[in-house]
Amino acid sequence: MQIRIANTLDAEGIANVHVNSWKTTYAGIVDDNYLQKLSAADRIEGWRWKLANMSADEQLLVIADEAGGIYGFMCYGTEREQRIPHEGELYAIYLLEEIQGQGWGKQLFARMKEFLSDRGYRSLLVWVLEGNKAEQFYRYMGGKELKRKEIVIGGKTHTEIALLWNSFDQI
Repeated sequence: MQIRIANTLDAEGIANVHVNSWKTTYAGIVDDNYLQKLSAADRIEGWRWKLANMSADEQLLVIADEAGGIYGFMCYGTEREQRIPHEGELYAIYLLEEIQGQGWGKQLFARMKEFLSDRGYRSLLVWVLEGNKAEQFYRYMGGKELKRKEIVIGGKTHTEIALLWNSFDQI
């Protein structure tokens, strides 16, 4: 398997990873009925649009096998609220359960760090749903809690935590 830049042909694979990862990652956190209703087919066009309309300051990487099967992805770019100058944001990282714990997350982080650093970004923000095991990974990678906010998923309120790396040297 390899990490490569995604293209529009990857939209279906990305949608599948997105939905399947949500169902495993958020089981017991997000309402089961909401998770069961998630459909990759409903997300393919959104991912095609995203891939076709990414700015020069954004990148979407996939972990793919030789046959083109997608096992994970990471998307990042300019911090969306644009409140901190020169800050990047990790928008999403999802890996199928079968490849978690094998070092792919660290490899993706290294690629993201290089991309954002080359564009002059000096810090990184990520939002993580409270209870998501990825929070431990982000903290292990050096992220420090900045703030929290309430969001609604499937009609229920959840807490999202913003983790910040003040410098790419911390990653």
